[in-house]
Amino acid sequence: MIQVNRLMIYRGFQNQALFDDMCFLINHYDDESQDREQMTALLYMCANRLVELNAGHGFEGNGWHSFLTYLLANHENAFSTACEITGETEGSINEMADHDFAIFKELFDFDLMQIEKTLGTDCIAMLLDFKNVKSDRKLFNKRIRDRIDELSVHLAQTKNVAEFHRAVVRFYKDFGVGKFGLHKAFGVTNTEGEVNIVPITNVSHIHFSDLVGYEIQKKKLKDNTDAFVSGKKANNCLLFGDAGTGKSSSVKALLNEYYDRGLRMIEVYKHQFQDLPKIIAQVKNRNYRFIIYMDDLSFEEFEIEYKYLKAVIEGGLEKKPDNVLIYATSNRRHLVSERFSDKEGRRDALHASDTVQEKLSLAARFGVTIFFSSPSKKEFQNIVKVLAERSDIGLSEEELFLEANKWELSHGGLSGRTAQQFVDYLLGQKE
Repeated sequence: MIQVNRLMIYRGFQNQALFDDMCFLINHYDDESQDREQMTALLYMCANRLVELNAGHGFEGNGWHSFLTYLLANHENAFSTACEITGETEGSINEMADHDFAIFKELFDFDLMQIEKTLGTDCIAMLLDFKNVKSDRKLFNKRIRDRIDELSVHLAQTKNVAEFHRAVVRFYKDFGVGKFGLHKAFGVTNTEGEVNIVPITNVSHIHFSDLVGYEIQKKKLKDNTDAFVSGKKANNCLLFGDAGTGKSSSVKALLNEYYDRGLRMIEVYKHQFQDLPKIIAQVKNRNYRFIIYMDDLSFEEFEIEYKYLKAVIEGGLEKKPDNVLIYATSNRRHLVSERFSDKEGRRDALHASDTVQEKLSLAARFGVTIFFSSPSKKEFQNIVKVLAERSDIGLSEEELFLEANKWELSHGGLSGRTAQQFVDYLLGQKE
């Protein structure tokens, strides 16, 4: 009898029902007082849920071991969150973890084929050598998925609890734990006042090498972010300028550049600014660097959400934690809509200069501002040329530029976005 009800730290799993059902089968499959048909039905039901979980996450190999490893990798508790910061930790929490690891090792060591033979089923053998569907659309990125598969094999081969302990701790130190350890990007939901940070599983795979031109802007952005992930002083960052020039793509490229160094990104929309204090409270003590990302940020005269943002960036009583920065993109330099009457000091404002300062103060809270301008004709043609070469379009330079000029005149003008859309069009026309 494996005493899973005596787990101390590793309790309340996201897939607790599946864990409980499998443990029940392990402990009672040969109990003659149990209804054999019900036990068989429960086994197939568990097999179905294990297949769905393993297929969805891209795991391969022993499906039961992959599930147990997934539980360990995804469970945020006092021990796992301490290990992601310091690696090996000290104190009573270590003894408690070893107590739980002894139970998990029993689960790893148990031969599920005993259940198969006793109940006369045919699902376990297939589950223990699970081959996944080849697809890029998985709930984990490939690097994390492969590491969990490796950890699963390692844990199954450990000879004792101490070795099991070291393997789990090493994973926590290298990759972190839970949603922040296993995912790059996040969104925010608010359900009846409860603010949750939820993983975004289908992230754009953009790299800086994909963005043609704007080398000065990209370097300035990378220098600030490099200082941030290195634990040095860094500034909130505003990328502003013309539409389609690569502002948003540059911010997204940061994830692929610095994810391995602990960078995570949380996308927040304007209507969620009131939730910013709760969002920051959930991440301030984690061993990651968080960029709160606000895309296409601007405010009309009647909108007051920018006041919440101002207070969070600089001005509230609680200091913004060192592991959080705010990056925003906008077509407006000053973010908040301005009127000529603000500057002319018309009678509708008693202190016109105060009105102007109120609106400018938000942009002033971004210590780094990076301007992205529309490319010149020559720069636009160079972007088209590079993108066409990467996509093996096959047109002569003269013909390519002629068609690109026609395209940009009717599709938004000179910009990197227009160039990419033009090349995508050409790719769609190729036989």
